[in-house]
Amino acid sequence: MGKTVVIVGGGVIGLACAHYAVQSGHRVTLIERQPADHDGCSLGNAGMVVPSHFVPLAVPGMAWSALKSMFTPSAPIHLRPRLSPALLRWGFDFLRASTTARATAARLPLRDLALFSLACYQRLATEQHNRFALRQHGLYVLCRDEHTLQEEACLAAEAQRLGVPAEVLDARALQAREPGFQMRAVGAIRHTLDAHLTPQALVQGLRTSLAEAGVEFQWGTAVKRWVTTRGKVSGVQTTTGAVVGADAFVLTTGAWTPETTQGLQLRLPIQAGKGYSLTLPTPPVLPQACFILAEARIAVTPMGQTLRFAGTLELAGLNETVAQRRVQAMVSNVAGYLPQFTPDQFAGITPWQGLRPITPDGLPYIGRTRRWQNLIVASGHAMMGLSLAPGTGRLVSDLLDERAPAVGLDPFSPERFG
Repeated sequence: MGKTVVIVGGGVIGLACAHYAVQSGHRVTLIERQPADHDGCSLGNAGMVVPSHFVPLAVPGMAWSALKSMFTPSAPIHLRPRLSPALLRWGFDFLRASTTARATAARLPLRDLALFSLACYQRLATEQHNRFALRQHGLYVLCRDEHTLQEEACLAAEAQRLGVPAEVLDARALQAREPGFQMRAVGAIRHTLDAHLTPQALVQGLRTSLAEAGVEFQWGTAVKRWVTTRGKVSGVQTTTGAVVGADAFVLTTGAWTPETTQGLQLRLPIQAGKGYSLTLPTPPVLPQACFILAEARIAVTPMGQTLRFAGTLELAGLNETVAQRRVQAMVSNVAGYLPQFTPDQFAGITPWQGLRPITPDGLPYIGRTRRWQNLIVASGHAMMGLSLAPGTGRLVSDLLDERAPAVGLDPFSPERFG
């Protein structure tokens, strides 16, 4: 007999958790604060599946870069200055995590989770007849200057040591790989295991299959209060007034996690990192693989006959307004790498924005809480939510089934900050 499971949060992490919970025979109710047609963080992202991204955001020097960015609103990473005790405390935790030792220690667990998630995507693509267009053509990191290329080459060497294949290409070899896609770069790193997909198709496919499997969706419904009894969560009271009970609860609310968990006496520091994307419906040329424009920190992903440009990280709280200055900076930077794309081609394209949940150490929260025995947290995946979603869902299913998780969860403990 399966358990009754309530999943709070209907983004790609919540959907993946629901998918594997249903496969294990559990009865699932999914509660999402936004309506079903909300264009959430899971839909407009870069659509990349990237085992190559095993370096956490919290690295030496990043805190200083973030502070300097306060005076450059158009910088790829921007910290919007504001008076916020939660931001100050998160910043202190981020500074403590930004050491060589801790950044190095984070690489193996991030690698393991990313490779596990890629394998889950491969199986999911087979099960769903690849309706979400998983393409395994690798990822190219384009570098405009030699210094960046050398830095990326060092990371490529580390990737090789960790069993994540990568190769360094000069400009001629790079252009030969994508002959119709003109690039201004001194060279690139090719990460051969990386892949890309179409996020909208993935999300819609999961929603459809879950509905067919009997999952109850409660859209436009937020959690107002957690009902707890003797060290367990017994139910959640929602904005409809109803109390929804279950045997187990899974929290997947992303950037809204600190607000959603009020009353649970948990410390899950997260800051919202706003990102933007622009999707060209009829690009002049389509590459086969996906790209990152290294210095500008812009991702370029083919999705069917469209081409998506995504990037920037703006720490501005739960603020969903579009900063046009940052969008224009993205557009201006693209032509510097890709001469076939000019700013006028982006005229009239409505920018998308989404809030990514950033933890202080760059590792997501995945696991049970000690305080509440039947509450599992799966949140804080930052820019890697789509990449790590199926792996996270499988691990949550392991916990629901009382199995040893396929990937060690100690580094992802939800209570590592207290």
